[in-house]
Amino acid sequence: MSGFLFVVPPLVGHINPAVGVAAELAARGHRVAWVCADAGLLRRLAGPQARVFPCAGTAEGERPPGLRGAEALKFLWEWFLVPLADAMAPGVRAAADDFCPDVVVADQQAFAGALVAERLGLPWATSATTSAEFGGAYDGIPKVAEWLRDRLTELRARIGDPAGTADPRFSPRLTLAFTTPELAGPTGRPAIRYVGPSISERPVADDGFPWEWLDPSRERVLVSLGTANADVGGRFLAECLAAVRERAHRVQALVADPGGTLPPVTDDKDLLILPSLPQLPLLERVDAVVCHAGHNTVCEALWHGVPLVVAPIRDDQPVIAGQVVDAGAGIRVRFGRVTAARLGEALDTVLYEPGPRTAAARIRTAFRAAGGAPAAAAHLERLAADPHARRADEQAD
Repeated sequence: MSGFLFVVPPLVGHINPAVGVAAELAARGHRVAWVCADAGLLRRLAGPQARVFPCAGTAEGERPPGLRGAEALKFLWEWFLVPLADAMAPGVRAAADDFCPDVVVADQQAFAGALVAERLGLPWATSATTSAEFGGAYDGIPKVAEWLRDRLTELRARIGDPAGTADPRFSPRLTLAFTTPELAGPTGRPAIRYVGPSISERPVADDGFPWEWLDPSRERVLVSLGTANADVGGRFLAECLAAVRERAHRVQALVADPGGTLPPVTDDKDLLILPSLPQLPLLERVDAVVCHAGHNTVCEALWHGVPLVVAPIRDDQPVIAGQVVDAGAGIRVRFGRVTAARLGEALDTVLYEPGPRTAAARIRTAFRAAGGAPAAAAHLERLAADPHARRADEQAD
């Protein structure tokens, strides 16, 4: 049997897809271990039995709420992704020396995994938890693309093989894409394997959730902007609430408000506002999702055939929102300027017009046919068994 070392950033949306793959590999008898800067978070998501090697980390700098576009991307890289890679690299190397993996599985934003594997001559695969860059999202902005390449070149000189040429965001041998072309569209990048979402049983904070609150006679809408956007979501969530109030005779809304930006409601049959929601179980019971176009939320909704209203804020979200719209599975609204009236129109479209639901059902079928975690595990097994992969990496070392 083979050994697989998963290297992930301390971010829920990046750990969750890998959890199902790691569990599948372990069920097949393989050795599995993790490197993560937050061992507590990793074990909460992957289970207390997970073998986690420690490493240093860094906290993402608090981005100014109004930062968008290229400036937001630059901030993310300069204040989080690159420092995180530098901090994680010694721990990744120590874990590789101790665990002796056959393959390193590096999250697309955990650059240390790919670069340290490259330096050690280990085969590595990419766990791509967003498809935003598959189509060359920044190729049309040459200065941004050049700036990103320069940062990766500098990082490689510090922690990788200076003679290496592979982009650490895309393994030249295997990139696992947790989506399908039906949503992400075509790509010319080699070695990408579309496996669809990795949906697995995971701990959920649903103790005491009032399932009896759900009204089967009304449509139900899940509203979530993710935990990373709690500081900027107050106005948007308030407009959502107003739109739902206008449709209270036929719509209920469940709202995740981790930042406590909304006034509390009690004994309200139209709105349920909680700091967190059991998202996966709820997606089996709701009729639409309003979200920030985060890749995980979008894919989990479409896995259940649920259409979306997407309001991208920053980072990869505008690209993912564009994928949803292009696929016909949802409506895009402007996060910073949307009104309750516009949100209401978008909700009416995804709830009552057949197009978005039909498109969401089509993507659901494609997602489930792609194979998910078992398909991803099979690809990784083939990479571990391929003598050419290890020989090529040893020659490059």
